This record gives sequence, C-alpha cells and structure tokens, in this order.
Amino acid sequence: MPHSSHLIRHQSTHTEEKPYQCSQCDKTFSQKSNLITHQQTHTGEKPYQCNQCDKAFSQNSDLIKHQRTHTGEKLYQCNQCDKAFSQNSNLIRHQRTHTGEKPYQCNACDKAFSRKHNLIKHQQTHTGEKPYQCNQCDKAFSQNSDFIRHQRTHTGEKPYQCNQCDKAFSRKSHLIKHQ
Repeated sequence: MPHSSHLIRHQSTHTEEKPYQCSQCDKTFSQKSNLITHQQTHTGEKPYQCNQCDKAFSQNSDLIKHQRTHTGEKLYQCNQCDKAFSQNSNLIRHQRTHTGEKPYQCNACDKAFSRKHNLIKHQQTHTGEKPYQCNQCDKAFSQNSDFIRHQRTHTGEKPYQCNQCDKAFSRKSHLIKHQ
C-alpha cells in the first residue's frame, strides 16, 4: 500500500474501533466513507441510476450488481456443478445445496434451514402470527403464498394452464398431477 493513509485505513478494519457514529441511529463505523454511505439509508438519497431502467441505488456497488441483471453476466461459478451466478451471495446460498449446510436455526425447536427467509417463515408456526388476512372471509394465513392461493377460491383465477389441452388449474401441483 503506497500511502500511509491507505495503510492506516486498512489497519482500522482489523480493530474493534469504530469512531464514526451515525447521528440518526447510533450505528458506528470504522471508516468515515462507510458512515457517509450508511447515512444515505436515512435520507433516501439514491444518486446511482441505472441507464437501462428506472432503478436507482444509494450505493454504486448495488448499481453494479443490478446491472448484471441486464447484461446476464455471471461471474460466480459453482465449483461442484455448472451453475453460475451474478452475485456471490447467490453462489454461497446455492453451495449449501451441495454441502447440506443449514446455518439458520430455530431457537424454539432446533430445526435448521439453509436460508434465513425459510427460518423466518418457520418461526411463524411457533408464534401463531398470521399477518395475511382475507378481506372476503375470516381466514388468515402465516404465509403470503398460502394467502394468494386462497384468494383464487374467491376470484376463480387459474393461472396454471396445460400446454397439451385447454385445461387450467389454480395450483401448480394440480397441473403437474394432470400432466
């Protein structure tokens, strides 16, 4: 590292010292640049605009990741199969299908999950929380997917159509069974 300021900044990543504090939420940072980036979450400022769609981002790194959705660029290759991903986080999540790793554990029953999202959904079985309420009947659901499926009983929507005949189904599993 040619400049001593770069070395000092780098060394601060190895200490617990976080002298830069956000005045809005008291979160602390080891580098001033990280504080400035964080503060944009409070202001809603999104100075990095995609030139192919209307999306804007508070961080340039998020814009770069987003732009891969347009280019189809997939830099992160699984070393166990042929799959490739545009984001490293997606590769890491995918690799758990090979390793069987389940880092997200329920503190109520010790069941473990490979994805945080699935743990959060599971935890609702313990709390009894049902945030998805049908406005046409008294039923409530813990999962949005169950709520959407239920709504089809009221609307009659059948989004899963057989490509061999004209028959349509409200559930994908019913289409698969039909085929």
